Amino acid sequence: MAGEKAATLPRRTYEKELLRLQTELVKLQEWVRAEGARLVVIFEGRDAAGKGGTIKRVAEHLNPRVARIVALPKPTERERTQWYFQRYIEHLPAAGEIVLFDRSWYNRAGVEHVMDFCTKEEHQLFLRQCPIFERMLVEDGILLRKYWFSVSDDVQQERFRQRLEDPTKRWKLSPMDLESITRWEAYSRAKDEMLVHTDIAEAPWYVVESDDKRRARLNMIAHLLSTVPYHEVPPPVLDLPPRPPSTGYVRPPRDLQTYVPDHAASL
Repeated sequence: MAGEKAATLPRRTYEKELLRLQTELVKLQEWVRAEGARLVVIFEGRDAAGKGGTIKRVAEHLNPRVARIVALPKPTERERTQWYFQRYIEHLPAAGEIVLFDRSWYNRAGVEHVMDFCTKEEHQLFLRQCPIFERMLVEDGILLRKYWFSVSDDVQQERFRQRLEDPTKRWKLSPMDLESITRWEAYSRAKDEMLVHTDIAEAPWYVVESDDKRRARLNMIAHLLSTVPYHEVPPPVLDLPPRPPSTGYVRPPRDLQTYVPDHAASL
């Protein structure tokens, strides 16, 4: 049941099922391309909830020309004067494309609201307009999926600590992330209010329990696949042509080119 701590998923089991699901994602991608479908997947949740790792696994074997990740920086001064949804609209997919939003227009319901980066009036306007905006997307034929990654405060704290100590992950931790620790309840209230207004029948929210990253990734991908009526598209028949005979080409001497040093030989 949701909320109960399950046993840790063995790595071998996880990796085997992940590969199977990723193979299905490739089939989904080919269906999207063949059918001219448009798929938008929104990843939201608290800092260190596991969104980035899940997005990485979703996109790992997909064609970047078909499936792209959108992670927008803070708005420019010009973008601040636009209609709030405007800068996100230009990143929506065309026919045969998949867009994975690593955070999305829901910034206004979360960090912008909690950190006072927007006014109360702007926040309330967002909560009124967002359902209308998303209904328009769905009515136009876009497949919209929204996932909220839920992490407990203890697990978030431990992941922050790991990021501080790991030089390869230090970049993931910002002063804004640390500020979220002191505003845990404010973020909780903001999330609850957001769900009340934007969990609509046309585009419902799906909550992913993410204290266990492996389970979260498998659960999210499996659910996404179950919500799209894709089918396997037969690939084009390709034959590897025989290599033609040599016509006398001679490679230039190697000392005329600069090669990278063989670092691997020193290991």
